[in-house]
Amino acid sequence: MWAYEKKLQYPVRVSKCDPLMAKFLMEQYGGADGELAAALRYLNQRYTIPDKVVGLLTDIGTEEFAHLEMIATMVYKLTKDATPAQLKAAGLGDHYAAHDSALFYTNAAGVPWTASYIAAKGDPIADLYEDIAAEEKARATYQWLIDMTDDVDLQDSLKYLREREIVHSLRFREAVEILKEKQDQRIYF
Repeated sequence: MWAYEKKLQYPVRVSKCDPLMAKFLMEQYGGADGELAAALRYLNQRYTIPDKVVGLLTDIGTEEFAHLEMIATMVYKLTKDATPAQLKAAGLGDHYAAHDSALFYTNAAGVPWTASYIAAKGDPIADLYEDIAAEEKARATYQWLIDMTDDVDLQDSLKYLREREIVHSLRFREAVEILKEKQDQRIYF
């Protein structure tokens, strides 16, 4: 089903150790509007979506896993040279105590990821509107993350992810229109 290329979808570079920024990025790793929730939401919804748009959910859901990999790489690179004291000062002391440098699906506040973040109604139009909202929330979060760092290398990767959220939102909007058009067609016997 997938062909995995052993490289990131887009290069991730950081210019300095910044555990506080890593903490903020955890929102896109294990938060309600983050990449894991998006990937699982879309790949789950595809089972109750019409064939005309099922491929779209598969494609975007798969891409969200690539984005998750990019976020994990950013967090790792921002913390790999940090001391326990720096992690504690950045608010990651609890994470370090429980996981050392291993990533764990939490949001920026340290709240663990939960399946309640995944919305699936079974109504294609309702689910697609949920997906549009999810992409717009992720876009907004990426903009705020960009605003919170002066690392131009990190900003570059975050801008790439922000732009992909915009593309996904547009594609979901197109899918809504395709399904609405189909819904409005009269069937004659």
